[in-house]
Amino acid sequence: MIALLSGQLAFRSPEHIIVDVAGVGYRVQIPLSTFYSLPESGKVQLQIHTHVKEDAISLFGFFSSKEKDLFVLLISVSGVGPKLAITVLSHIPAEELALALSQGDIPRLVAIPGIGKKSAERLVLELQDKATAYAVSASITSPTQSVTTIDGYHTDALSALVNLGYKESLAKRALANVQLAPEASLEDILKAALQILLK
Repeated sequence: MIALLSGQLAFRSPEHIIVDVAGVGYRVQIPLSTFYSLPESGKVQLQIHTHVKEDAISLFGFFSSKEKDLFVLLISVSGVGPKLAITVLSHIPAEELALALSQGDIPRLVAIPGIGKKSAERLVLELQDKATAYAVSASITSPTQSVTTIDGYHTDALSALVNLGYKESLAKRALANVQLAPEASLEDILKAALQILLK
């Protein structure tokens, strides 16, 4: 069972990264919050959840142990798989998620793609007490990223939004309405697009 990975960042995208550990590349799926916190290259260390199914072993990585703990809580709920849990953590910071669950904030949870009212109510019912332990203010490191043009990041941003559950037409419309400087980073573009989509 892999619980921690430390190595060189060989590939980086909003959906997954590849960590080179002594010449072996590990494909790790990540939420956007972790993507924002990673450098573009160099050494990285991630908290890992190893998800084992009959036909596959998948790795899910998190910049903080708090994110990992909440991910494990989410997938403990019936009907919530790893992909949906990653989507949830991509749309709401770990500390805000813990607060929403502990306070039973159904509207905040329903605003996340893939979470309907019944799913939100089930999450609150099963996790409210456990989430209270995590509902303490915590900061996730903000990264310093190099930048490029918005056009250069358009394809990556569109792919990330579609993988998060948005229809391509809606994602394209949101990206078209993003108003940032030409040198904005991919992280800035994704954050701006998500703000438009969640209105």
